Formats: sequence, structure tokens, C-alpha cells
Amino acid sequence: MPNAKVLESKKAVVANLSGKIKEASSVVFVDYKGITVAQDTELRKQFREAGVEYSVVKNTLTNFAAKDAGYDFAEILNGTTAMASTTGDPIAPARIVCEFAKKNKNTLSIKGGLVEGSVLSADQLNGFGELPSKNALVASVLGTFLAPISSLAFVLDQIREQKEGGAPATAEA
Repeated sequence: MPNAKVLESKKAVVANLSGKIKEASSVVFVDYKGITVAQDTELRKQFREAGVEYSVVKNTLTNFAAKDAGYDFAEILNGTTAMASTTGDPIAPARIVCEFAKKNKNTLSIKGGLVEGSVLSADQLNGFGELPSKNALVASVLGTFLAPISSLAFVLDQIREQKEGGAPATAEA
């Protein structure tokens, strides 16, 4: 039977991981086999800048935590495993891992995870990795909303200038 102190520390780790999984907008499990220390440092920096928590996890404890949170990742929690989770942009962890794997000759691979409460396969998460960030998507949508309004404003300004009797303003060289 394990030491009571060790058992309590493991229960605390499981509770902490379970809380992270429950609160997260997305969790991505990563196989980090073959990554160098320099690459790991760069990856962690990218995760920090995006507001993503990244840590190496023990498979058994993570499996207990996932089950406590209502998920089953027993099939993917084997070998070297790290967990990237965020409460912010749900596609950020998958996007960062995919971009990093492309730049570093596939040193990382996504095992699976969850986004907004839905369990997703590695292929589905890799698809998310190809998407731009949430802010870039919002900016793109806002840009398409503003284009017709900007065009209307330009046309109305041209009509105003014609009615005032002046020629439209042009840039002089």
C-alpha cells in the first residue's frame, strides 16, 4: 500500500488536473518525443504568449483526472504526454503545436483532446491547427462588415462634392 503522504500528493495532482480540464475551453494532449531542450523552451514561450498552460503529465494521473471531469482519454494517454490547456482562444493550443511541428520537422504530434467540451481526435485537432487565431478571424469578419459601409460613405461623399459644384478631390503629385 502506498505511503499516505504520497497518496495525498497524487490526489492533489489529480484534483488540480481535473480542475484544469473542467475549466478549459480546450485541452490538447501532445506526444513530445524527440524534442530538444532548446525546442521545448521555444515551444513553452509560444504557449505562454498565447495564454496556454503547458506541462508534462503522468498518464495514469491524467486519466483519473479526465474521468473525474467526465472524459475518457485512456486510449491516447500512453507514452510521452504533455498537456496544453487554455481558458482563452480554444484553437490556440492546436494551432501552436501544428505550427511548431511544421517548423521543427514533426518533433511533436497531437494525440487528441477536447475543445469546448467535445472530445476530438488528433486529425480533427490538426485541422484546427490550420485555422487562424480567434482574433484574426474576428478581424476578418469585421473587415467584411466594414467594406460595404466604407464604400457607401465614399459614394455619398462623392455625391456631396458634385452637388457643391466642385470636382472630386484628387491627389496632386
